[in-house]
Amino acid sequence: MIKIAPSLLSADFSKLGEEVEKITKAGADLIHFDVMDGHFVPNLTFGPMILESIRKYSNLPFEAHLMITNPERYWKKFADAGADIIGIHIECELDHISIIKEIQKYGKKACIVINPPTPVEKIYPFLEIIDMVLIMTVNPGFGGQKFIYQVVEKIKKVTKYREEKRLKFEIEVDGGINDQTSKIAIENGADILVAGNYIFSGKDYKERIDSLRWKR
Repeated sequence: MIKIAPSLLSADFSKLGEEVEKITKAGADLIHFDVMDGHFVPNLTFGPMILESIRKYSNLPFEAHLMITNPERYWKKFADAGADIIGIHIECELDHISIIKEIQKYGKKACIVINPPTPVEKIYPFLEIIDMVLIMTVNPGFGGQKFIYQVVEKIKKVTKYREEKRLKFEIEVDGGINDQTSKIAIENGADILVAGNYIFSGKDYKERIDSLRWKR
């Protein structure tokens, strides 16, 4: 079963708790938090206190996608606030192996994230130890962007690498996901789809979520 992760970046911020309840009942598999610091990307969004305040509204896994310059300083705050999955960008200048191991030792899943312009080979050294790979199909920072089709080749390469090495990490795709681009992502190996604007712009969240679950 393909997993769907609604991104709260496109939710109604005036009633986040209610939005989380709705998408949980609508059949979401996990909830995606786009954490932005205004430096790594040109936008500001959620802090750990937001996660903590709405943790009670859902029993689904919370994923903190840290689009921040110094994730090594803050990932533990998000973990303590209720995040079950911590996403760290390969573009950050830090010791990725040490951070991945720290996150996993803390009882959380570690996810390596890659932006569209970054060569996919940069994440290969980490694929044998991570739990998830998040492949961005838009340039991060804002919701509602169009799917970058050139990134599909990256999804294919990561899928092939996983098959050849017989690894078990999940492949997640984020950016411009709708009822058409979701099929492309799934056909090329995606296990998890992050969708914000497509889900939250609809009146029926369940209908939107179900429309993303194409079968391979």
